[in-house]
Amino acid sequence: MKTSCEYYHVFYHAAKYRNLTLAADALHNSQPNVSRTIRLLEHDLGCQLLIRSNRGISLTPEGERLYAHVKIAMEQLQAAEDELKRVTGLHEGVVSVGAGETALHLLLLPVLKKFRESHPQIRIRIQNHLTLQALESVRQGAVDFAVIASPARISEPLKSRSLMHFQDILIGGDAFWNLSGSPVSLHDIQNFPMVCLGGHTMSRRFFDELYRQNGLALKPEFEAATTDQILPMVKNNLGLGFFPEDMAEEALASGGICRIRLAEEIPRRQIFLVENRERPLTLAAETLKTLLINHACKSLAGS
Repeated sequence: MKTSCEYYHVFYHAAKYRNLTLAADALHNSQPNVSRTIRLLEHDLGCQLLIRSNRGISLTPEGERLYAHVKIAMEQLQAAEDELKRVTGLHEGVVSVGAGETALHLLLLPVLKKFRESHPQIRIRIQNHLTLQALESVRQGAVDFAVIASPARISEPLKSRSLMHFQDILIGGDAFWNLSGSPVSLHDIQNFPMVCLGGHTMSRRFFDELYRQNGLALKPEFEAATTDQILPMVKNNLGLGFFPEDMAEEALASGGICRIRLAEEIPRRQIFLVENRERPLTLAAETLKTLLINHACKSLAGS
C-alpha cells in the first residue's frame, strides 16, 4: 500500500464529522493541512472523495465506499489500542508466575493475597515448578518471572535477585523424640530412615552435597515428590526429614514433630526472583514484582 495511512486517518475524521474544521480540531491540526491531505489522498486514488460546499462537505459515491472500509479499520485500531491499554495497565490481564513450593509458602502467598486485594481485576496464574522447570519457563516466556529457592544455576539471559534467606532444619516424628536432646551428627543418623525429595530436584542436590562434604552419602528410604509431602511423612514416623524451619513452626508448636539439632551446620538458603532480560514485563507483572521486593525488604528489616 503506497498511500500513507495518515491520509486515511485524516479522511476518516473528515468523513465522520462532514466538516473540515471539526476534523482539524479532532486531529489537533489546521484546516488547510486537512484539506491538503485529502487532496493528496484523492490524487493517489485517482478519484474525488469529498464535495465541498458552504454547508460543509459530503461524500461522493467513491468517498462513501472508501469510508465504509476506513471506518471499520479505524474502529478496529481504536479497539486494539484500548485493549492494550487495559492489558498493559492494571485494569485487566494475567500475571503468570513460576514458583517452587518453598518459595510459594515462605514468600509468595502473603504477597499474592495483598496484590489480589489491590488489583482484583488482574488474574494470577501460578505454575508449580521444580527449579529447573521454572528457569526454563522464564527463559521461554511461558511465565513472567519465577520465585524459586536456591540452589539454582542462573545464566543469561536470565537475571536473579535475592529476596530472602531461610534455614532448613532436621525434623522427626514422635518415634524419634530421643534424638531431640543433644546435637547429633549426620554420621549418628546414618542408620535412621530418611524422607527426602527426589534426586532430580535442586533441593535434594543441596543435601546430597552437604552429606558429601562430610564424607557421607544420603540414601533416603522414602522420596517425596514435593516439599509439602515431607511433613506428613515425617509426622507418621516414616523417617527423619530436612524441612524449612519457618514452614515447620506450626507443627513444632503443636508437638506433632520434634526438631533434631545437628552438630554440622546446614547452610542457609535463599529465595530468588528470576526474570528474563530479553522479555519486558507488563505493568501488572512489574507491579507484583515490586510488591514482592518491598515485602521481602520489610521482612528483612523486621527480622
